[in-house]
Amino acid sequence: MPEIKKLLIANRGEIALRIHRACHEMGIKTVAVHSTADADAMHVRLADEAICIGPPAAAESYLNIANIISAAEISGADAIHPGYGFLSENAKFAEIVEAHGLIFVGPKPEHIRTMGDKVEAKRTAGALGLPLVPGSDGALTDSAEAKRLARDIGYPVLIKAASGGGGRGMKVVPTEDEMDTLMAQAGSEAKAAFGDATVYMEKYLGNPRHIEFQVFGDGNGNAIHLGERDCSLQRRHQKVLEEAPSPIISAEERERMGGIVAKAMADMGYRGAGTIEFLWENGEFYFIEMNTRLQVEHPVTEAITGLDLVREQIRIAEGHPLTLRQEDVVFRGHAIECRINAEDPRTFAPSPGLVKQYHAPGGMHVRVDSGLYAGYKVPPYYDSMIAKLIVYGTTRQGALRRLRRALEEFVIEGMKTTIPLHQALLDDPEFQKGDYTIKWLEEWLARQQ
Repeated sequence: MPEIKKLLIANRGEIALRIHRACHEMGIKTVAVHSTADADAMHVRLADEAICIGPPAAAESYLNIANIISAAEISGADAIHPGYGFLSENAKFAEIVEAHGLIFVGPKPEHIRTMGDKVEAKRTAGALGLPLVPGSDGALTDSAEAKRLARDIGYPVLIKAASGGGGRGMKVVPTEDEMDTLMAQAGSEAKAAFGDATVYMEKYLGNPRHIEFQVFGDGNGNAIHLGERDCSLQRRHQKVLEEAPSPIISAEERERMGGIVAKAMADMGYRGAGTIEFLWENGEFYFIEMNTRLQVEHPVTEAITGLDLVREQIRIAEGHPLTLRQEDVVFRGHAIECRINAEDPRTFAPSPGLVKQYHAPGGMHVRVDSGLYAGYKVPPYYDSMIAKLIVYGTTRQGALRRLRRALEEFVIEGMKTTIPLHQALLDDPEFQKGDYTIKWLEEWLARQQ
């Protein structure tokens, strides 16, 4: 069984720091790779070794596979952890890592490839017994076929890009008269954004919640679920706040649906961490996609299960069996994560710059994942998320009270951040009751103008 002694972190920011910390607690040395813009980043300072892999542009640094593999060979790393984003769901990268005799801390390349193609993912999910949104069996070839299918499903329908995400290449078609135009627009948007014009169709769900299940497999036919997260608070398809468990999922629903996703992953022979994402409406779950990587919001699952997900990823990559069996997983309390972005809290315009003052909140059951420090300059080239604030309470109301206190303590001076947005959300009675859907935040923001 291979033992990882030195691991290269093919990422940046808070997730790179998160991986570094897990490695050091396991006695594993770390190699940080970084762009010239990230030379002063916290994970670069703390890692055992640091190698510059290119200029600020991600395409020339964090997405440069040749430079990352070269850094692994130069440093003598045994393994590469891709984090999330960048190359984390790039099957070719996973194959290249393994072809160079390195351990890829992630799923098997074929599973990354299958689940990265939304049409193939939907087909695979259906074959594995996961409930699907009614829609096309595969890619749409022409608008006449699309119209026939839409009549059977019932309008409105959703045309979606087979590759990519983030709302690009996605169009709601309210009536048959608009199918030709909107289907063409979705295809051209998908081609421009992802280099692939392929689109497919789903029933349009009017006002669902976004519920996702954390899964783990050992690659040998054993898999467990670690419960669900509610990620319904979104703006432009980007998550803003996540919590676990969901305020609206019962223990019976969790056990039933969790059992279905765990069995699907076991049947698939899935290896490592993954997230099965569903839309939930009127008591029904509908599969939308699978993320074959660690999620930004994994800390809320760690808080309610007591399991270190990055440590578990590394153990599984080394060939060890899962730490827990399903019957060993116990869900306790409630956890909430706020994504803190370097953005104007009203206009959401990016606000990178110099961190003049920094004070992270503390106290019992308060966690901050961030690479910030006073004097650090947040670069303008990457995602605007600069910190994650995670709180835990024995009840949801207790977690909300702790979150309010922690946000009051959080100081980041020198730039605008979304801390005031989260504080305003906490004051809303509907949010306090957990009564929200994927449309709620944008409607709430519109009311604040």
